[in-house]
Amino acid sequence: MDIATVIGLLGGTILVIFAVLLGGSPLMFIDLPSILIVFGGTLATCFIKFSMSDVINSIKVAMKAFLIKIDRPEEVITQMVAMARIAKKEGLIALENHEAKDEFTQKALRYLSDGFDEGMIESILDKDIRLMAQRHTIGQKIFKGMGSSAPAFGMIGTLIGLVQMLSNMADPSAIGPSMAVALLTTLYGALVANLVCIPIADKLALRSEQEQHNKNIILEAAVAINQGVSPIVLEESLKIYLSPVGRRKFNPQEGGKEAGIEEAFGR
Repeated sequence: MDIATVIGLLGGTILVIFAVLLGGSPLMFIDLPSILIVFGGTLATCFIKFSMSDVINSIKVAMKAFLIKIDRPEEVITQMVAMARIAKKEGLIALENHEAKDEFTQKALRYLSDGFDEGMIESILDKDIRLMAQRHTIGQKIFKGMGSSAPAFGMIGTLIGLVQMLSNMADPSAIGPSMAVALLTTLYGALVANLVCIPIADKLALRSEQEQHNKNIILEAAVAINQGVSPIVLEESLKIYLSPVGRRKFNPQEGGKEAGIEEAFGR
């Protein structure tokens, strides 16, 4: 689970609730028509912009921001260097006996053990990465769309409230409460956009970039293993994917040459 996302969402929500409680009765911040306008309108625009299946699948995509923990590049490099040692020692066919933690790595190992040529391996894995990025982009667009629609419907609700207020100017005592209710929709829209939708869209974009980064490491390693590149040379080549600080700190366990293979695959 991604603790940072949970802390951010819960922390922001708690701060808003705390501010509301300090300002008086929380009941004054609850208005059903405003909720219907903001949430209903935002959801309606999603169904207009995207297909039903895309909107429903976006919920599953959003869970990636909370539940999925992306492997660190160092772990991926250690795993692939371990596979290069196996291939160097026992041959590519030996890779079929090792089960990877993720489907993409498993594909790469299967292609290597099945004798796919270098160009075919690179082509198939690269296509997989591009299509994955395309799928991720749809989920990001849905939440970005919700983030742009929610404030707009908040303003629409405020305008509706102002029209209702101005049509009842004969009662001055009702102007203040009516104005407060009218402004609630703007508040709801701003909160939905800036506390939920836009941050989730940005986190999904970050998750996608991290996943693509790791898969590019696997792709390059698979091609190098197919070419028979030395594990030491492969390790130095893959360290380029790390930051300068990460390269200095990267130090595979001595057991990585033999026993580290088991750890690289979580066994």
